[in-house]
Amino acid sequence: MNHTPPLQKRLSSAAAPRRSNGPRMGHMLPTGPVEKPTDFKGTLRKLVAYLKPYQAKIIVVMLLAVGSTAASIVGPKILGNATTTLFEGVIAQLTGTGSVDFAAIGRILLTAAGLYLLSAALSYSQGWLMADVAMQVAYDLRQALMDKIHRMPFRYFDGTTHGEVLSRLTNDVDTVNRTLNQSLGQIITSAVTVVGILAMMFSISWEMTLIAVLIVPLSFGSMVGIIKTSQKFFGRQQEYLGHVNGHVEEMFGAHLIVKAFNGEGKSIRQFDRYNDTLYDASWKAQFFSGTMRPLMRWIGNLGYVAVVIMGGWLAVRDLITVGDIQAFIQYMRSFTQPISQLAGTSNILQQTIAAAERVFDFLAEEEESPDPEDAIALDEIQGRVEFRNVHFGYLPGKPVIKGFTADIQPGQKVAIVGPTGAGKTTIVKLLMRFYDVDKGAILIDGHDVRAFRRSDLRRLFGMVLQDTWLFNGTIRENIRYGRLDASDEEVEAAARAAHAHHFIQALPGGYDFVINEEVTNISQGQKQLITIARAILADPPMLILDEATSSVDTHTELLIQAAMDKLMKGRTSFVIAHRLSTIRDADLILVMRDGNIVEQGTHDKLLAQGGFYAQLYNSQFAGRALEAQEALAAV
Repeated sequence: MNHTPPLQKRLSSAAAPRRSNGPRMGHMLPTGPVEKPTDFKGTLRKLVAYLKPYQAKIIVVMLLAVGSTAASIVGPKILGNATTTLFEGVIAQLTGTGSVDFAAIGRILLTAAGLYLLSAALSYSQGWLMADVAMQVAYDLRQALMDKIHRMPFRYFDGTTHGEVLSRLTNDVDTVNRTLNQSLGQIITSAVTVVGILAMMFSISWEMTLIAVLIVPLSFGSMVGIIKTSQKFFGRQQEYLGHVNGHVEEMFGAHLIVKAFNGEGKSIRQFDRYNDTLYDASWKAQFFSGTMRPLMRWIGNLGYVAVVIMGGWLAVRDLITVGDIQAFIQYMRSFTQPISQLAGTSNILQQTIAAAERVFDFLAEEEESPDPEDAIALDEIQGRVEFRNVHFGYLPGKPVIKGFTADIQPGQKVAIVGPTGAGKTTIVKLLMRFYDVDKGAILIDGHDVRAFRRSDLRRLFGMVLQDTWLFNGTIRENIRYGRLDASDEEVEAAARAAHAHHFIQALPGGYDFVINEEVTNISQGQKQLITIARAILADPPMLILDEATSSVDTHTELLIQAAMDKLMKGRTSFVIAHRLSTIRDADLILVMRDGNIVEQGTHDKLLAQGGFYAQLYNSQFAGRALEAQEALAAV
C-alpha cells in the first residue's frame, strides 16, 4: 500500500447511534433527541429561497387550506342548527303547538354534507399540490448536491466519511421533503383551525369559551411535564438502539473472524449489556409517553363537564340553544388537537432546519478550481510527461512529495517503485489532477496539466488500480464503462485480450451475469481481470497500472502481462509495482523514497549500481527463495 492521506475525522459505524424518528407520543410531539440548527434564521432564509420558484403554488396551497378549514369549521354550527330545529319541533309536537320540520332539517343536513365534501375536495387538492412542491424541492436539492459532489475536491472526501455525504443526500433531503409535504400544510391548517374555532366558540358563548381556554394551560402543563420526563429515556433508547445496531452490524461483518477466534461469548455478553439497557430505557419511555393520551383525555373530559354544566345553566336561562351546546362541544373536541399539532411542529421544524443546514453547509463547501476558459484541446497526444520540481502534501506543512523531477518520453514504459508510503500512488493522483501540486508543474506534451479541462485530461489515461471498483450490474456493463459506446463484439474482444473471456463464459448468463451490490459473487482475481478488460476497451493514449496483477495467480499473471505488454506498446505507461520481478523490462524505473526520486534507470543498470533498488530487489528475491526452501522442506 502506498501513502494515503490522513483522515481528519473518522466516525465508527459501530459507535454512532443510528438516526431514527422513534415512537411518537400519541399525536403530540415527536420524541427522541432533536438536532438543533446553529443558524436557524439564515438556514430558513436559504430554504425559503429554494421555495421561491414555487411561491405561486404555495399561495394556492394556503388558500386551499384556508377554504378547506373554514368549510369544516362551519359544519358543526350548521349541524347544531339541525339539532335545534329537531329539538324545537319535538317540544312543539309534545305541547301540540306544531310539528318537526323534517324538510328544514334535510336542507340543513344537505348543506352540512356539501360543506364537508367541499372541505375534503379542497384538502385533497391542497395535499396533491403540496406533495408536488415538496418533491420538486427535494429534486432540486438532490440535483444541486449531485452537481456539487462532482465539483468537490478529493481533499474533502479524504476528511469526510462516505456515510456522512450519503446521509446529507438521502436522510437530510428526505427530512426536508417530509416536512414540506406534511408539516407545512398542517401548520397552515392548524393555525386557521385554532383561529376559526375560537371565533365560532365566541360567537356561541363567551362564558363557555373562557372555560375551554382555561383548560388549555392545564393540558399543556401536563404535556410538558410528561415530555421532560420521557425525553431522557427516549434519548437513551436512541443511543442504545444505535449501539445494538452497530454491534450487530460489526459482528456480522466480521463473522468469520469472531468464529475463528472464539469470540462468540464476548460478543453475546456485549450484546446482552446493550440490549438490557435498551429494554430498560424503552419500556420507561413507552410507559411515560403512553400516559399522554389518557391524561389529555381526562383533562379534556373535565373541560367537557364544565362546559356542559355552564351550557345547561345558560340553556335553562334561555341564553343558548341545545344545538349550540352540541356545536360547542364539537368545537371544543377539535380545539386542543390543532394546538398540540402546532406545538409538535416546533420540534419538527427544528429538526428540518437542522437537516437543511447540513445540506446548505455541504453546498457551501469550497469547490475545486474551475477549468480554464481557454483550455487546451489537443487533437493528437504524443505522450511525453514531465515532472518539474513537484512538491505536494495532503495536509499543510506535511509534504509527501518533495522536489519530484522526471522526464518521460513518448511510448516509454515507466515503473515507479519504492517502499510503502514513498508517494508512488500520490504521483498518479497528481498526474490525473485528483489533486493539484503545491509547487512545481506536471506537463503533458509541454502543456501544464492545469491548462486542460479535467475531463479531457482524464480521458487521456486508462487506469487499472490495485483496489478494483465494479458496480451492481452485468459484467458487460462493467466492461463497457471504459467506453460507453462500445459494441458487444468490442466488449468481448477486450475481455479476450484480458484473458477474462473463459471465466465469464463459465458464469451463469455469461456476459449478462449480474455482479451483486457488494461485489462478492466473483473472486478478487476475476474483479481485476474485468477492470483490465475495461482499460483495454477504453484504448487510451496513456496507461496507469497500480499493481494490476496483484490479485491473480502466477499463470494468469503471465497471460495478463503478455496482454498488457501488447496494450502498452506505443503508449506512455506508468506501472506502480510492488513485485519488482514484473517490471524488469521497463524502459525506465523511478525509485522513490520519502517523496523523491533517489535512483532512476533500467533494471540491469540499477542492479549494477548496488543501491537502494538493488536492496529492494534482493530482499524480495531472498524472501521468495526462503519461502521455496521451506515449501520443499515441508514436502
